[in-house]
Amino acid sequence: MSAEATNPEAHPEARPELRRRGRTRLDLRRLGRAALLGPTSRDRLPDAIGHVAEAHRAHHPDADLSVLRRAYLLAETSHRGQMRKSGEPYITHPLAVTLILAELGAETTTLTASLLHDTVEDTDVTLDQVGEEFGDEVRFIVDGVTKVEKIDYGAAAEPETFRKMLVATGNDVRVMSIKLADRLHNMRTLGVMRPEKQARIAKVTRDVLIPLAERLGVQALKTELEDLVFAILHPEEYERTRALIAAHAGERDPLPAIADSVRTVLREAGITAEVQVRPRHFVSVHRIARKRGELRGSDFGRILVLVGENADCYAVLGELHTCFTPVVSEFKDFIATPKFNLYQSLHTAVATPDGQVAEVIVRTRQMHRVAEAGVVALGNPYATVPAAPTACTTGTAPTAPPPSAKAAPTGSATGSTAGSVPAADASGGPAAADPYEERVDPTRPGWLSRLLDWQQSAPDPDTFWSVLRAELAQDREITVFRADGGTLGLPAGASCIDAAYAQHGEAAHGCIGARVNGRLTSLSSPLSDGDTVQLLLAQDASSGPAAEWLDHARTPAARIAISSWLEAHPDRAMAPTTAARAPLSVVGARGGGANAVADLPNAPVRLAGCCTPVPPDAVAGFVVRGGAVTVHRVHCAAVTQMRAVGRTSVAVHWRATADCRVTLLAESFGRPHLLADLTEAIAREGVEVVSATVEPPVEQRVRHSYTLQLPDAAGLPALMRAMRNVPGVYDVSRA
Repeated sequence: MSAEATNPEAHPEARPELRRRGRTRLDLRRLGRAALLGPTSRDRLPDAIGHVAEAHRAHHPDADLSVLRRAYLLAETSHRGQMRKSGEPYITHPLAVTLILAELGAETTTLTASLLHDTVEDTDVTLDQVGEEFGDEVRFIVDGVTKVEKIDYGAAAEPETFRKMLVATGNDVRVMSIKLADRLHNMRTLGVMRPEKQARIAKVTRDVLIPLAERLGVQALKTELEDLVFAILHPEEYERTRALIAAHAGERDPLPAIADSVRTVLREAGITAEVQVRPRHFVSVHRIARKRGELRGSDFGRILVLVGENADCYAVLGELHTCFTPVVSEFKDFIATPKFNLYQSLHTAVATPDGQVAEVIVRTRQMHRVAEAGVVALGNPYATVPAAPTACTTGTAPTAPPPSAKAAPTGSATGSTAGSVPAADASGGPAAADPYEERVDPTRPGWLSRLLDWQQSAPDPDTFWSVLRAELAQDREITVFRADGGTLGLPAGASCIDAAYAQHGEAAHGCIGARVNGRLTSLSSPLSDGDTVQLLLAQDASSGPAAEWLDHARTPAARIAISSWLEAHPDRAMAPTTAARAPLSVVGARGGGANAVADLPNAPVRLAGCCTPVPPDAVAGFVVRGGAVTVHRVHCAAVTQMRAVGRTSVAVHWRATADCRVTLLAESFGRPHLLADLTEAIAREGVEVVSATVEPPVEQRVRHSYTLQLPDAAGLPALMRAMRNVPGVYDVSRA
């Protein structure tokens, strides 16, 4: 956009895609002169957008270019007289942005909006005029990339602009595609700005735009943005990396010979494939150098194998691992398990007989297009209702359609259509037909839905800005299954707390525990990809999160919700920890061996507390200090220890009476009146409490130990069932 206009010759060495393609760099000054010549004849395109038309027709041979002509004429006349800081006519900027998108394969609507993306912000053109001339879709996209007024928002203008843009992206991913291309051209031409402003723009690009490009799968933009940011923020390391690449250029590169060997192997196997050597970009070389220290000749690039079908990818992999020595630790299958940004490929590394190691990427041509262009490669995702990513034939389509774009959160009021499609024109008249009505966006991933959810709870721009950067720093996503059969998309490292807020929203304040893969676990437990999680909520409406939850919450939605609740309940947030409290004990009359009789006259008999035997358990007795006999169940671990140390074994049997004493352990989640409810349940079964101990809560989990006198041992199963039925109790077992 206009605030970022600079020198077009800045960092030409940081554009590896131009070296790969051999494309001549555009002469923006010549294009600017052509733009100033004004409209050409009505039957042909203006010369200034000839490059755009050529690139667009390469991907869409049947595209109607007349709308591009009209968009260009409106943009050129609107920006006429405006100059970039480098002295070029301003129209060169939307032309360059549109060319970037055309080369990625963007469809006509995206290119139309791209040509017009600065008109509403920097000229007298209004959104209504854009809508009347080009339709509601173009109007919505242009509005999505238009900055909010700095005069209205002051220092919050940049965060609120990104909030508006992201909310609009929730309805139409093409908004962010244009923003990424816009930032790329501004980064290419950043040289005439003051160093401090270059650094500020580069940091925002690094923290927000590059992660967004990665998540949307637009690798072609992401890699060049990384190199340009690298050159600005780390000039010394950038120069060292550039020197490494320059030194390698004068040496013999082993990759072409390895690529020839791969071609021969695949040709002899009857596999039709295209084999390329792909040089690494600057940041990639820098990362490899930091990881390995001294670089090998094959570290400056990778071999790319393109085939026709998915099955051919695995056939290529088999031949490579048969004819070369595979490096097993380098193998990754992103076809069977695609990345969350649509990326699919097979990654491997092979060693040649002379000791060279080459990384190899295997993918179909369609996978390659998606890997380079991401969501841009999907064309117009709203062409049909319901939409399906027909361009993505590699198995990346979601298993279930995401929520309708119409239901996306609206966010704060940062623009006329920031978070919802135009409901009415600027004059307050009736709304135009909504082009987004009932649409299902196949390109909206889980991370974007989460972002749209939590941004509503972050009205403060500073909070939104800091949390957004933290959210985008999460570079991997996992999928966990809910107990009801649904799924949750969470960032790697997320805990049960994050899952609770993702599934239940503010109702998760009452979460008291979770079962992961059927086993009870603490809320702080991290989740892994493919886990099944069942979240347990308290019935007490006064329940709330503990301050310690913030130590284990990873998602912004969870952290914002917990912090808000703690701020609203300062007494609960400052409550002293319960770990220092002593166990609560209730003791009644104690008995001895109850109805156990040892075959040792006059010897006192005690029932072991470790296994609490009751009739009709098979038992064994052992003489201990003082001549007493302790009675254990025969399968108790203590029996083996007694025999190992040579304790005297004594035969034990049960009296004919049915009463018995037993110790039960009740595991529960903490809540008010739990001890009273458990004691009442025991009393209803006609059982006497000999003693009771309640341990201090740990992560809202409480352990109760009861020693009970039963009138009849046969009633033990019913007693344990009655205790388990008390709300909050999840397990009852014998000691």
